[in-house]
Amino acid sequence: MWNSILLAFFRFAASGWVPARWFEPHLPPEERRAAKTGHLKLEVVSHCWNYSHFLVYQLSSLVLFPPSKLDVTMTVFYSPEDTKTGELLAFFEKQEVPGVTWNWQPIPKQQLFRRGIGRNKAALATQCDWVWFTDCDLMFREGTLDALAEALQGRRDALLFPSREHTTDLLAADNPMLQAGSAEPQVLDINTTSFTSRDISKATGPLQIAHGDVCRAVGYCRNIGLYQQPVESFAKCHEDRAFRWLLRSQGTPIDVPGVFRIRHVSKGRYTGNTARSKFRTKLRVWQSRWRDRKQGKGS
Repeated sequence: MWNSILLAFFRFAASGWVPARWFEPHLPPEERRAAKTGHLKLEVVSHCWNYSHFLVYQLSSLVLFPPSKLDVTMTVFYSPEDTKTGELLAFFEKQEVPGVTWNWQPIPKQQLFRRGIGRNKAALATQCDWVWFTDCDLMFREGTLDALAEALQGRRDALLFPSREHTTDLLAADNPMLQAGSAEPQVLDINTTSFTSRDISKATGPLQIAHGDVCRAVGYCRNIGLYQQPVESFAKCHEDRAFRWLLRSQGTPIDVPGVFRIRHVSKGRYTGNTARSKFRTKLRVWQSRWRDRKQGKGS
C-alpha cells in the first residue's frame, strides 16, 4: 500500500508539480560540466532478462559497425538465472572489437527487475564522458556512433537524445527476425527494409544520453528509494520519467543517424498471471497503435 502511494506521488512529482531540487539538489550547473572534445569515451548501459534474441542484434551491431571516433564500453546488466543471455554474453566476450570494451554486470534478478538499480550503479561508477542508457532491442547501425562522437564535441547538456529512430511494427514471437535471434549465439545482422523512421520528441527510456559529470554526481534517481528497491517481478520503468525531472530536462535533440529498434508484442517481463499477461499485451498493442497515429511516421 505504501509503495503504491509513493509511486503515485513520484509520478505526480515528475510531471513538474514538485521542485526537483527537493530530491536532487546536487545537479552540477552547466558551467561545472566538462566540455570534452577529441576522442571521447561513451558507456552504453543496457539490461536483459529473457531478451537474448534482441540483445544479439545490439551486440552484433557493435561488432559489425565498430566506432572509430570514440571508445565504447558496452555494459549489460543481467541475471545468471537467465542462462541464454549468459551464453550469449560468453560468446561476445570472445569477440575482439577495436574501440569496444565488453562489461557484463551480473546481479540478482530482483535487482534486474527494477531497471533503475542497474542504471544507478552504472551512472555513479562510470568513467566515461557520456552515458547512453538504452534497452537491449536497440541497435547502432553504420555510422551511428561516429556521428554521435561528432555531435557530442564540446557539449555540456545534461541530457541528449537522437532526434529520429527507425523501428519495426510490433512483431509477434514467431516473426523470422526474432526466431533468428533465438538460434545459437552468433554475430547476426538484420534486414532493415521492414523498419520505418519516426521523429522523437524527448529522451525516452532507451534514448537517454546523459553527461558523464551529471551521472557521477546524481546517479539515476539515486535519492528515490522506491526506484532503488528490488522487486519480485519486472517493474514498469517510471524512473525514466523521474530521471528527466531530476535533470530538469526532457533532453536536447541531436542528429544521429542509424538508430534502429525492434518493437515487439511479447514482453519477457510479462510473466506470472496468464490473464493479466494477455491483458497487458493487448494494452501494449493498442497504446503502440495510438502513439503511431498521434506522432505519425516519417518516410
